[in-house]
Amino acid sequence: MNTTTKTKMLEEALSAPAAVARQLSLDSDAYAALGESLRAAPPASLLTIARGSSDHASQYMAYLIMARLGRLVTSLPMSLVTLYQSKIHAEGLVSFAFSQSGQSPDLVAPTDFLREHGARTVAFVNAGGSPLAAASQFVFPLHSGPEQSVAATKSYIAQLVAGARVVAAWSEDPDLAAALQDLPKVLEQAAQQDWSAAVDVLKDADKLFVIGRGTGLPIAMEAALKFKETCGIQAEAFSGAEVKHGPMALIDEGYPMLVFAPRGPAQAGLLALAEEMRGRGARVLLAAPAGTPGAELTLSTTGNEDLDPIAVVQSFYPMVEALARARGSNPDQPRHLAKVTKTH
Repeated sequence: MNTTTKTKMLEEALSAPAAVARQLSLDSDAYAALGESLRAAPPASLLTIARGSSDHASQYMAYLIMARLGRLVTSLPMSLVTLYQSKIHAEGLVSFAFSQSGQSPDLVAPTDFLREHGARTVAFVNAGGSPLAAASQFVFPLHSGPEQSVAATKSYIAQLVAGARVVAAWSEDPDLAAALQDLPKVLEQAAQQDWSAAVDVLKDADKLFVIGRGTGLPIAMEAALKFKETCGIQAEAFSGAEVKHGPMALIDEGYPMLVFAPRGPAQAGLLALAEEMRGRGARVLLAAPAGTPGAELTLSTTGNEDLDPIAVVQSFYPMVEALARARGSNPDQPRHLAKVTKTH
């Protein structure tokens, strides 16, 4: 999406393909070593530790692990450690912490605790020398460079890529590894997709459903967060199945709904849902690959359908930045928010 005004958010979103290329050129031996460690001593359990956008990135990696490797992954409620002082049994456990800053105490404390009690701890961080990095056994820099906009963009995309690299290394999947190497050029294309139709539809919206499923659900969750942060829209993310278990009672004439339908096992159901919701009166914005009937927003496709969600969010960020400006907001300075958030 072209614009003559370059906010920090837009600059950083558009720089994500270069950041991904930089990350992919580094740390190959470290990812291979982690993959070897996970194969040599299969984890008894797996945890993710994250907040906000980073939590959405961790859920994408978790879904890939569960789908491709058949191992269940749990998102840790950090207050179990920080508030309830739970003595979690950590033997054989592997934790994955995701953070842009690596500073929030409720990420550092559980990672410290788990490592002290025998777990292998992994961290994906953008800030070198952070407390989270110091607490972790395996540390993977995101290499996305300084991020000045409060709303994370390139660091989130870098986290998605890092999670996919772990899965590729663990599973020794050459096809996924090759698709990752080709990802930067696809992201360059995705960043230029014209999603201005969404700006026209949503510039006066005050509520919104964002729908995804499978590997696409964490992208829907990230999109809903960005609509809240930068545009002041009460956006809620649901899976294409969950929305039918109550939330669709809110649908009335003109209710806005953004449906992400990239390739993969979930696509057919999402396309059917979009058609059904149109029949109920919703104003559906369908994002799908070129040639998909009813799609107003075009999705780029990668070398492996499990990576397509990364291209989805690359196209989404320039659109939501333009929407924020169209609504009179400064996406670089969301109300009440700071770049580094420390919770306990």
